[in-house]
Amino acid sequence: MSKPFYVYVDVDETFVRNYGTKRIPIPETISHIKALHHQSAVMYYWSSGGAEYAKASAKEFGIDACFTGFLPEPELVIDDMPFSQWRNLLQIHPNECSGHTIASYKEITIKN
Repeated sequence: MSKPFYVYVDVDETFVRNYGTKRIPIPETISHIKALHHQSAVMYYWSSGGAEYAKASAKEFGIDACFTGFLPEPELVIDDMPFSQWRNLLQIHPNECSGHTIASYKEITIKN
């Protein structure tokens, strides 16, 4: 059995754009989230708006079942290593998600 692939997804401007009070989903990111879920990614949804906001946003666009949990965006990370030195940590901009799979993400992290 292979090790789970963990994914943390932000809310605003990642899968939904906010224009005043209007919320516009980003279909490519939503499709990518669903694809990663079908590939058995373990996903957590987070937002600076808090865990309840993240959960409500996921529910609003019908992707809440894709997530294992909902979290507030961290304000402090206590770790002996900076993010830039974390093994296997890959940050992908939502515009760069298209066509990627868990396997292709693993390939990228191995190269780095």
